Amino acid sequence: NLPRDYLVGLNYLLNEEPDKAVDIFIKMLEVDSNTVETHMAVGKLFRRRGEVDRAIRIHQNLIARPQLDKVYREQSLYELGQDYFSAGVLDRAERIFRELVSVKEYTAHALRALLDIYQQEKAWESAIQTANKLEIVTRKNMQPNIAHYCCELAEISFHKGQIDQANQYLKQALAVDANCVRASLLQARIEMSQSDFKAALKSLKKIKNQNPDYLSESIDNLASCYEELNEQDKLVAYLMQMLEQFPHVPVVLILSERIREKKGDKVAAKYVADYVRRYPTLRGLDLFINLYISTTEGRAHEDLVILQNLTKKLLADKPDYQCVSCGFSGKTLHWLCPGCKQWSSIKPIHCLESQSVS
Repeated sequence: NLPRDYLVGLNYLLNEEPDKAVDIFIKMLEVDSNTVETHMAVGKLFRRRGEVDRAIRIHQNLIARPQLDKVYREQSLYELGQDYFSAGVLDRAERIFRELVSVKEYTAHALRALLDIYQQEKAWESAIQTANKLEIVTRKNMQPNIAHYCCELAEISFHKGQIDQANQYLKQALAVDANCVRASLLQARIEMSQSDFKAALKSLKKIKNQNPDYLSESIDNLASCYEELNEQDKLVAYLMQMLEQFPHVPVVLILSERIREKKGDKVAAKYVADYVRRYPTLRGLDLFINLYISTTEGRAHEDLVILQNLTKKLLADKPDYQCVSCGFSGKTLHWLCPGCKQWSSIKPIHCLESQSVS
């Protein structure tokens, strides 16, 4: 037994006349409290369509009803908070979700929403406090997220020249998540800025055990540290050892450069060729061509130039990083995926390629 006004409102909605539909639904609300859930559904529909102003109007009118049941008021309040968040009115959304934290049925939902707001606002101290509360409520491990928040604060302090403060935040990050690669990378940057290359090496070498997928992010700094310490032989020995465990292209690249400096292009090209046979990837092939091309002449050289141009064109169109969760890709490493908003889900492409080959 649907009211006639409900059918009229639905007709307006289907005929792309949403303002008239909203007027009808609000009028119905004043007459029949049984239509509350219908209003909820229509409000969500407007928000999903990006018509947030209309969703806000519906949910505000629901909350304004003095005789509205407490359960429906809380639900409407939560939906209104979502509306404001979608509209980018974060201060109003924050106020609503802070109110809902004390409502048992919405505590976890409200804390998650607040965490999204604080991440968007880059309010990292508030994010840490909220993540700790969420972990208690949901029993879900939030420590890796908290470590990233500490790293964000450390980055800010480092750029301000507040080295001691940055080190404190990094110490906190590693205390909550010993496998936080980002903390080790930033720690090494700080130590290198202070010319403490031995300490920086120690920080960079942690990454192999923390998460070897990110070794490529450390390899250039690691090589620089060994060179600053005038320990090139130790660098080659360490890279050889690392390559046995983790056959990644960036390791081969640094190693082949050192081999070329000592033994020439041919020996370096042969070394890379052996690697490409075992682990065939486009990036490995490109590295091999770049080394081998200088040792050839005539028709062979011309053919390699064509192949070199082709591989470079293919690589130019390929991303360097990709999210293992949602597939977002790009040329820059984001610790927080812009697509699915997960931390540490974006990995270097060469690492994913190596895994697919093996």
